[in-house]
Formats: sequence, structure tokens, C-alpha cells
Amino acid sequence: MSVSKHKTLTLAKDSFSKADFENALKQFAIVLQDYPNSKEAYNGVILSEMAMSGEGGAEALFDYYEILKEQDQEEADSIMTEILKSMDGSLEKLSQVFAQPLRDRLEFEDGILYEDFKAIIDSGEDFKETFENIMFSTKVIITQKEDFIHFLDNLIDHGFAEMALTYLESALGVYPGDKLLRKLLKKLSKKGKLSEN
Repeated sequence: MSVSKHKTLTLAKDSFSKADFENALKQFAIVLQDYPNSKEAYNGVILSEMAMSGEGGAEALFDYYEILKEQDQEEADSIMTEILKSMDGSLEKLSQVFAQPLRDRLEFEDGILYEDFKAIIDSGEDFKETFENIMFSTKVIITQKEDFIHFLDNLIDHGFAEMALTYLESALGVYPGDKLLRKLLKKLSKKGKLSEN
């Protein structure tokens, strides 16, 4: 006998919202068995596994997914599938970085400070080109929240929507009520589909 897809998905989402990730995982998996093409169940399984392994941004991603679904279920499913595919552990690294005190972070990272990066851009260099060059050779170290917001804004404006979203979700996992981060999330969702590149 096949399960009621809608009912089981609702149970799964309720469990996830209550931070009962194990039960959420079971419910999403039950749906997936009967409906192997359900992107919602598939994404739910991955998000539940992420949350169970303690990845800080999983809950923020889940909330973002719910917001997207209110606008367009099908598009929400494909956007979330793309995000989860592109993340490949980057969220875990990010939440570790966010969880560390700033001083430790600076000792443990080697890279360019955001203010130095900003100085390069302010001198007339192209953000996209400079960022792409830096991205493959070193890390950008951000120590001020204003710089982080400025950086995300630039990522969104220069076609790095998926990357911006990954950072944004991780940050919202740490600062869920932050107005500036929420504003950037809105800006990102207004851009519509994530960039095709």
C-alpha cells in the first residue's frame, strides 16, 4: 500500500522544524521509496542528514526552501537541488569558520584580508575578475560584519548567486534574525533563478 505523499511530507517537515531530524529523515525516506522522483523528499533526506551531522546551515537552508516553495514549488525544488549539489561540504567548512573566534580564524587561515581585497577593487579593478583570480589561489578573510554584507552584495551583483547563497545560509544559521542578511536573501530571491554558470 502506498503512503500518502502529502501527509508524510507534512509529518517530515514538522519533525524537521522541531529539530527531530532522525524522524524527519525516516519520513522523507518513506516518501522517497514510493515516489523516487520526489525532489522534495530527496532534498529533505539530504537536509535531514546534514542537520543530523551537525551542519549549522541545514536549518536555515530548510527555512529558505520553505520560503521559496510558497512562491513556486517546482522552481524551489530545482533551486534547492542545485544548491545541495553545488555545496559539497562547503557549508560544513563555513559553519566551522563561523563557529570559531575571530582571532583563531585569522591564525588558522592564510589569505587576503577583505579590506585589502576591497582596496584592489576601489583602485578600479573588476570585482568578478579579481575575485575569480583570488578564489583559486587564496582565501578572502572577512573580519567585520559590514565587510561580509558588502562582500555578499557584490557576489550577488556580479553573478555569484549560488556562492552568495551558500555563505548567506551559513551566516543565517548563526544569526537567524539578522535584518541585513534577510534583506540580502530577499535581493537574491528577487534575482529569480540562480545564475546559469
